[in-house]
Amino acid sequence: MERVRILSLKGISRRLQALIRDGQAESARVWTLCRDMHLAARQKNQPWPGKREFHEATRGGKFALHSQSVQQVFRAFDAAVQSTRENRKAGCREIRYPYKDKRFYPLMWPAQAMCLEEKRIVLPMGRGRHSLVLPRPAWLESPRACKIVWNGVHDELHVSIPETGGPPDTTAPAEKHATVDLGQIHQAAVVTNTGEALVVSGRGIRSLKRLHSKQLGEIQKKRANCQKGSRRWRKLGRTRAKLTLRHKRRVRDLRHKGTRAVVDFCEDRGIEALFVGNPDGVRRKHAGRHHNQRMSQWEYGKDIQYLEQKSEQDRIACFTGSERGTSSRCPVCGHRHKPKGRIWRCKTCGFEGHRDIVGAVNMHPIAFGQGVPFPQRITYLRLGNLRRSSSPDTGQRCLAESQASSTTPETARVPSGSSPRLAICG
Repeated sequence: MERVRILSLKGISRRLQALIRDGQAESARVWTLCRDMHLAARQKNQPWPGKREFHEATRGGKFALHSQSVQQVFRAFDAAVQSTRENRKAGCREIRYPYKDKRFYPLMWPAQAMCLEEKRIVLPMGRGRHSLVLPRPAWLESPRACKIVWNGVHDELHVSIPETGGPPDTTAPAEKHATVDLGQIHQAAVVTNTGEALVVSGRGIRSLKRLHSKQLGEIQKKRANCQKGSRRWRKLGRTRAKLTLRHKRRVRDLRHKGTRAVVDFCEDRGIEALFVGNPDGVRRKHAGRHHNQRMSQWEYGKDIQYLEQKSEQDRIACFTGSERGTSSRCPVCGHRHKPKGRIWRCKTCGFEGHRDIVGAVNMHPIAFGQGVPFPQRITYLRLGNLRRSSSPDTGQRCLAESQASSTTPETARVPSGSSPRLAICG
């Protein structure tokens, strides 16, 4: 199992920025070539090209990149094609094969291409070209696979770090198991077969997304009154990128804290198997433009991914499946109706309970083949107090600053006076 640690490249020199930008443009050319080969094969009903054909088409120094960086790009393209193919076979016909033209694509290196010196990371760019020299963090002890990604404001170095601990033992049946019902208002509702339950609030994530949507709308309204390409138009674009990057960091932090609380809750109670319901069918329902926007911003796939990774780290068997019909069925008498509000009230037997806990209770017969009683005690948890900025109305201040005229040159993407900082993504 691996996780990604992020090294911010915010304070690198302009020369190094230019080398990275040129390399990302070359990486995009490799991706576009693979896209053209795959599209031509589909249009002519010919066998699709694979890694071997991509390797033959990209070899020979045709691109200003290290040979292993080129290989990483067409391997990523082939993985995207295979993933799309499997999803389309599973019924997701709206997913398209790679079709867009890319101007830039991340620079990637395998572990064997990275060279570590005492205080530097040396990433080769190919024969006859200058290598990328970056500061080496203290936590990087040996060469690892990495890539350089543009986050909208500055570049970042993403390094894959292996995690300790092996996969869980799934051969023996689990005596203690739990189910997780994902949601928007409540990020996760957990019910164990021992009669315990946990509800993790997701209102912090929901409020951040609403705030971000309002900020983007205000910026777009201001940009509509500007001439495209003007100084104010570009400055508003940089403000939008800065706010978006901050929003992603805050939401990612809350998602990690919420999923970590779920796994810790299960680990403390000796849970051996964890079932996570996949709410994909709920997201596809049309429910008006306002609710559709909230549903489109629901990143339940990341919640499932985080739960799988953290469960594997703690040696808990985690799997997912359909949760269809679990939120509309009474856990006592089995009566079905569409619930309203956060309290589930049965019209037949008079049962009342938490709506999300009802869904998690009804997942036990689907996942483990046995029913569980409705828990008598529910633990509510609100994670991650949203830290306020030292100055009030930070978003409004950024919008106000973007309207001021800039007197500094705009040739560089990153200020040259700042120093590199480290940021860790669990």
